[in-house]
Amino acid sequence: MNYDYYDNFNFESADKESRVLRFLYDTQIGHRVLKLAVRPRVSKAAGRVMDSRLSKLFIKPAIRRNDLDLSECEEKKYKSYNDFFTRSLKYGARRIDCNPRHLISPCDSYLSVYKIDNNSIFKIKGSDYSLKDLLNSNLLADEFRGGLCLIFRLTPKDYHHYCYIDKGKIIFSYDIKGEFHTVRNLALSRYNIYKRNSRCCSILNMENFGKVVHVEVGALAIGKITNHHADGYRFIRGEEKGLFEYGGSTVVLLLKHSAAAVDDNIVTNSALGMETKVLMGQKIGNKLNL
Repeated sequence: MNYDYYDNFNFESADKESRVLRFLYDTQIGHRVLKLAVRPRVSKAAGRVMDSRLSKLFIKPAIRRNDLDLSECEEKKYKSYNDFFTRSLKYGARRIDCNPRHLISPCDSYLSVYKIDNNSIFKIKGSDYSLKDLLNSNLLADEFRGGLCLIFRLTPKDYHHYCYIDKGKIIFSYDIKGEFHTVRNLALSRYNIYKRNSRCCSILNMENFGKVVHVEVGALAIGKITNHHADGYRFIRGEEKGLFEYGGSTVVLLLKHSAAAVDDNIVTNSALGMETKVLMGQKIGNKLNL
């Protein structure tokens, strides 16, 4: 499997994204636009637009802008932009590695991996999170210190469904609402932005990797996370856990110390500040003895 970062990463798209983020978070006009966009009524209205037939007008521009190859997707006429965004793949388009000793990717994405220590801060969707911030739980954060944090960043080009990485059971799931705050910096006459995206946290008991936390991080304004199963559900490796709607998103996996070792090339790329392109079901590491 080719993990080459430079062959897969779209630098032009990333540069456009960074320019948008700088406008939203580094200018007063952008701040006002963002503050309006994240209001619940505006977010719900935007979601209704994306579900409407009128939103089909956005599909062709999105295909051109992101240079999308739809050959792997099911052939259908899309009813709305969200119907297109949540498109399914043809049967067999993703091969799930079923070796129980292999750690697999839950989604198509760009992967970074980090060791979790007492001072770890993770950059996720433009915000800085400590483990406690991410999980909204001191107890759970303490339990995973010394383990690994795997961040899977999905782009508009990616398949926006995600799967379970092993056979197991859902112990407990909880949602965390998104937050948006500002602090006026008088010296610089600008706004400092503090934001936390909406998250869904699932504590999973995995047959081969022990206790794992699977976190879906949604887009702040209109992103929607749709999970299929309730607490107590028993799942199998590669089974679809859920999908993202409307906007780009991120999946985070937390593994305990000695649960798994991530492949060396991914670790090396992450240490150099580079992401590695991975596909859902693809091997990204190996089980260690718990």
